[in-house]
Amino acid sequence: MMCRCLKVSPSGYYDWERRLPSDRHVDNERLLRRIREIHEDSRGAIGAPRMHEDLSDAGETASKNRIARLMARDGLQGWPRKKKRGQRGRPGLPPPGVRNLLERDFNALEPETKWVTDITEFKTDEGKLFLCVVVDLFNKIVVGWSMHHRQDRQMVLRAIEMALWQRQGGWSVILHSDRGTQFRSGDYQRFLKQNALVCSMSAVGHCGDNAACEGFFGLLKRERTHHTKYRTLDIAKADIFDYIERFHNPRMRRRVARQDLKFSGVLKPSVESG
Repeated sequence: MMCRCLKVSPSGYYDWERRLPSDRHVDNERLLRRIREIHEDSRGAIGAPRMHEDLSDAGETASKNRIARLMARDGLQGWPRKKKRGQRGRPGLPPPGVRNLLERDFNALEPETKWVTDITEFKTDEGKLFLCVVVDLFNKIVVGWSMHHRQDRQMVLRAIEMALWQRQGGWSVILHSDRGTQFRSGDYQRFLKQNALVCSMSAVGHCGDNAACEGFFGLLKRERTHHTKYRTLDIAKADIFDYIERFHNPRMRRRVARQDLKFSGVLKPSVESG
């Protein structure tokens, strides 16, 4: 009776019912399971573009549009960016002889040649928590970080010390920052000179001069902190530590390893059939 109502032949219905799933359908289900795993591991933060990056790093050849369709069908989506308010105030003049050495060139051909650093803040029920990071532009790994309830130069120096502890060579490294008071302090400038770090600073009112570091803060806030209410400073510190060391840095290391294999010829690029 259903076939008559829907104007479908009984033989066609039974053929459809017994038909095995197509290879495309099976592969979509396999890919969707992997997408769910990555999405859950990111706490629901990753959208289609970054999901495509992670899957490509894992050797998948699915296109970005295909991944977006599968995520939309399964009701999966990333967290949108929050709109930023305009900055208040203007930073002071840089120390004598310090200029912008990067000139917005955020590419590095080798590790430990260009570092960027900056400070951001997070709200908790106990007050503000400040985070300073040092990011290597070669692989976008956070090589140094420090957190404190006060935004002072000692917090900045601790983050740079952590980066220096992990440094493999003794050659000079460009360390770029904005013109915040912590970065213009005498202690900061002396510390850089003592450790073969070349100071570089953004121009006045040009936040794009340190876009690489701002980009990391944007990911951290969009993918973790903007959707979490922290009761204490310690809870916030633990969650930010988890994001940096258990999510972001391992992800960047896997991407670099994947690129190294591709460049060495171990992995050959393949073209998706559809």
